[in-house]
Amino acid sequence: MEINAYLKPQCGWSMGVRAIMGKYDLKYNDLDIVNNPDVYAKMVEKSGQPLSPCVEVDGVMLADVSGEEVENYLLGNNLVAPNGVDPSVPTNSPCSDEEHAARALENSEGTPVRFF
Repeated sequence: MEINAYLKPQCGWSMGVRAIMGKYDLKYNDLDIVNNPDVYAKMVEKSGQPLSPCVEVDGVMLADVSGEEVENYLLGNNLVAPNGVDPSVPTNSPCSDEEHAARALENSEGTPVRFF
């Protein structure tokens, strides 16, 4: 399977997608849409919309999905088999306000942080 995951470095939804990849031990390309404008532009072009995460599985684009939705797609199309492994983080959850505040404080250059 070829999987391209268009993700943010720190985001509840993106971390949920990563957790599903880990749960099923899937190899995938973790593509940073925040720090690479070209990757973000490619995601928008391929998905037809600007929201993330987006996960492309063997040419099929799953746009604006949670880890839970990715897992349902993989299971529903028999691309993975059910297992009893618990994901390391919630798979259907945004970042909390506290996490957003912590990310803003991490910005060492004092420029505004944009969460989209």
